[in-house]
Amino acid sequence: MKAVILAGGRGTRLREQTEFRPKPMVEVGGKPILWHIMKIYAHHGVTEFVIPIGYRGELIKDYFINYEARTNDFTVHLGSKHEIEYHDSHLESDWRVTVVDTGLETPTGGRVRRIQRFVEGERFMVTYGDGLADVDVSGLLAEHEAHGRLATMTTVRPPTRFGVVDLGADDTVERFREKPRTDDYVNAGFFVFEPKVFDYLEDDSVLEQTPLESLAKDDQLSAFRHEGFWQPMDTYREFTLLNELWERGDAPWKVWNE
Repeated sequence: MKAVILAGGRGTRLREQTEFRPKPMVEVGGKPILWHIMKIYAHHGVTEFVIPIGYRGELIKDYFINYEARTNDFTVHLGSKHEIEYHDSHLESDWRVTVVDTGLETPTGGRVRRIQRFVEGERFMVTYGDGLADVDVSGLLAEHEAHGRLATMTTVRPPTRFGVVDLGADDTVERFREKPRTDDYVNAGFFVFEPKVFDYLEDDSVLEQTPLESLAKDDQLSAFRHEGFWQPMDTYREFTLLNELWERGDAPWKVWNE
């Protein structure tokens, strides 16, 4: 099974970090957030990836083309028989990564449609290249298989941005609650799709609009409720939060050992 990681957007709300690179290449703990997402999937046995690129996509291409040199010691044999000898190996040696240029302005659904030939005829997963979670990917797949619909979407109840004050009947302050979870669920990505989902996609589709709405209308979309950690990286404050969690060894999404 392949995991498709959407990596083509501009990330305009994080301009401090994305003016010269795509948001999936913004680093958390010295590694691109894209790498962290791939490590989450790999922990659950998913090691084949398709990455639809757009904005500054050449940086993603370069990252993977030069991955061996970035992560290994090596010896270069110079001259006409130019060769590189890599020493040892890294923990990502069994990954298979397909990078696909899906256009600069293509919306999310269009990007998925444009990678169809790389997942032809098989179940596949899709998520965003800018959010981290300790999602039970194995449990997600099991639930998808059990309900038999064309699509499953992971949902979460995010914490509110502000603390909450509970008031009594006479306006006395009864207690403070620091950033409680909302009662509403939101789309967290981490989708599972059957091949027939492509029937719902067009080149100009925004995945979160007509395609998902149509799947829901046809009773072909189910939710996988994730009650654990989930954090998108949409703002500089969230970029700082994720890096602080990593630096103090308190990163809930780090489900892998090394």
